Amino acid sequence: MAATEAGDELRSVLPRLMQLGNLMNRSGLGERAMKRIGADLDRPGLSIILALHMTGKAMRVGEIAERMQVAGPHVTRHLHVLERRRLVRGLADPDDRRARLVELTPDGAELADRYVTTLLGWFGEALSGWSEADRRTFYDLLLRFTDDLATFLSAAGEED
Repeated sequence: MAATEAGDELRSVLPRLMQLGNLMNRSGLGERAMKRIGADLDRPGLSIILALHMTGKAMRVGEIAERMQVAGPHVTRHLHVLERRRLVRGLADPDDRRARLVELTPDGAELADRYVTTLLGWFGEALSGWSEADRRTFYDLLLRFTDDLATFLSAAGEED
């Protein structure tokens, strides 16, 4: 495929990518899901809980901050609130006694499960008219695209 053809294809997709970003950010999807499950969290608190939930293991504050692409002190402030609400707990790092790990409590894990189940239900409903083959193709290409874009942006950031 010629470079101009590839550019034209990407140019035609760009408005849809921007629309998707706007839908995800401005629709209040996350807030609507939290309201649906009766959770009273801010976005950073939810992001911490989801980071821990998605990895399925305890993590250091720095690892959580890296996943959220924020500074460690930002995460620490929110962790204090989550600990008081008994959604996360700190524990000693067996590999480094000076370091601290953070893990979900059973209440935090249950909240994360309900949130993810709610979102997946909505996404499933949005795709309900798609064939199984179309859904599989979409999932595969979306994973590939986000992985490749993350790799590219990471490398581009290192060059700057």
